[in-house]
Amino acid sequence: MFSWLSRIASACLGPARRYARTRKDEDGGDNGGGVADGLLWSRDLGRHAAGEFSFAVVQANEALEDHSQVETGSAATFVGVYDGHGGADAARFISDHLFAHLIRLARESETVSEEVVRGAFSATEEGFLTLVRRTQFLKPMIAAVGSCCLVGIIWRGVLYVANLGDSRAVVGYLGRTNKITAEQITRDHNACKEEVRQELISRHPDDSQIVVLKHGVWRIKSIIQVSRTIGDAYLKRREFALDPSITRFRLSEPLRRLVLTAEPSICTRVLSLQDQFVIFASDGLWEHLTNQQAVDIVYKNPRAGIAKRLVNTALKEAARKREMRFVDLKKVEKGVRRFFHDDITVVVVYIDHELLQEKNVSVPELSVRGFVDSVGPSRFSGFDAIS
Repeated sequence: MFSWLSRIASACLGPARRYARTRKDEDGGDNGGGVADGLLWSRDLGRHAAGEFSFAVVQANEALEDHSQVETGSAATFVGVYDGHGGADAARFISDHLFAHLIRLARESETVSEEVVRGAFSATEEGFLTLVRRTQFLKPMIAAVGSCCLVGIIWRGVLYVANLGDSRAVVGYLGRTNKITAEQITRDHNACKEEVRQELISRHPDDSQIVVLKHGVWRIKSIIQVSRTIGDAYLKRREFALDPSITRFRLSEPLRRLVLTAEPSICTRVLSLQDQFVIFASDGLWEHLTNQQAVDIVYKNPRAGIAKRLVNTALKEAARKREMRFVDLKKVEKGVRRFFHDDITVVVVYIDHELLQEKNVSVPELSVRGFVDSVGPSRFSGFDAIS
C-alpha cells in the first residue's frame, strides 16, 4: 500500500502503478489482475467495499483510446471510465489525475458531495489544458485530443455519478413485480439527442453551423458528436486553434466562444434495497445493446465473468450487423477492427446491501472517514490498491 506522499511522489517522478486500472499497460502487460484473450482482457470478479465487481475491455483502435480504473477501500468505491478520441492522451491524463483531485478536495471539505466531484472534474480539465499549452509546440495535434469521462463513487450508502460525453451508467433494480428494470442515471451529451442540439443552439444563436447533419450523423461544427469532454482544447479556447490546413478539424470561422464544455452532469442516488448493480460502460457497448438488454444479461447470469459476457454479446451483435460470424470478427486485427466496433470498456458493480449497511455503521461521524480515512504521510487507507 502506498502512503499519500509516496503516491504524489510517484506521480511527479514518473510512471507508477498507483491504481488498479482496468486496462493493459502500454508494454502489453496487465496491472489490474485481469486475463488477456487476444484484443479482449478482463477480470472475472473482484471485491469492493460494498460487494463485487467485474470488468472487461476490448480494443478496436490501433492504439487503445479507452482508459479506466476501479479503486476500492475499507468503506468506499470509485469507478472511472474514460473514452478517449483523437488519441489516448486525455483519457490517460484523467486516469492519472482525477482520482487524486477527488481525494484532495474531499479532504479539504471533509465530505463527499456534488461540489467536490465537480471540482475534481474542473481541476482535471484545467490540468490537461495546461499540458496542451506546454506541449502544443512539439505536439500540435494534442489540442484535438479529448475524452468522455464517467465516474461513479459509492460512499455511505450513496451513489454519486458524474459524466461528460456519452459513456453511460445504468442501474439494475427490482421493480414492484420483482422484475429487473434498467434505469439510466446519466445523460448522453451527444448531438444525436434533440435536447443536446437545442442546448447548443440556445448557447450559439448566431452560429448556423453549430450543429450540422453530416452523412446522416449530427455533429457539432461538422466535427464531433459529443458536447461535453475533457480536452478538445481547440474547441474551447482560441489560443489552441489548429492549423486550418488540417481539414479534419477545420472550423468554418474562428472560435467566438467555447463550443464544448467540461461541466459534468451529476446524479446523486441513495441506494435502496431494490438496487442490485450498476453497469458503467463506454458508448461502444451501448451502440449494440439497449439498457434493458444489458441489465437482463447481468441479472440472469453468474457474477463471475459478467463484464466479459456483456462485451462478447456486443461483439456478436456487431458481427451480426455486418453479416459475419463472431469467430471471424475475433480474427480481425486492431485498427481494422474499428470498422466493426469501437473500443469497449465495461465495469459491473454489484451492490451487496449487508456489506453496505456494515460500512455505514462503521463510520461514526459525518466526515470523509472511510472515504479518505487518515490520508496523510503515514498511510493511505481510504482506497487500497486491488491485489
